[in-house]
Amino acid sequence: MDKQEFADRAQAMRERLYRTAYGYLGNPHDSLDAVDEAVYQGFRARRSLRQPAYFETWLTRILMNVCVKQLRRQARVELTDVPPETAAPPSDHLPLREAIRSLPEDLRQVIILRYFTGLTLSETAAALGIPQGTAATRQRRALALLRIELEEDAI
Repeated sequence: MDKQEFADRAQAMRERLYRTAYGYLGNPHDSLDAVDEAVYQGFRARRSLRQPAYFETWLTRILMNVCVKQLRRQARVELTDVPPETAAPPSDHLPLREAIRSLPEDLRQVIILRYFTGLTLSETAAALGIPQGTAATRQRRALALLRIELEEDAI
């Protein structure tokens, strides 16, 4: 894949990438940084893409890895920078966002890709490297857990 083709295809999916990053990180600035980093990493590794038909899922997977690294980095910084007695719970979080963040990683990935990024079930399965049936099962489990969590919050 040449430079111009990569740039055109990455630009075409930039909004989708941003929604995915925002689903993971919940912060517009961090999300933009993650998208930029993922596009940069993808650009550097563009020759390793064997099948250009899978460009979108390939770049989305790179973005997911960047987001996970960013979350781990933030967790380490929070652990070392904020003494526990002065840490205040964030007050501006929406119940849905908190419920999604409380999901196990494998279930959270499916929800973010399906509902924040807008991928189909088969695209989600391809992006995660799992069978489509597994993606469907994880989606059902995640939605059931979210429903329970949100109903408890409403009560």
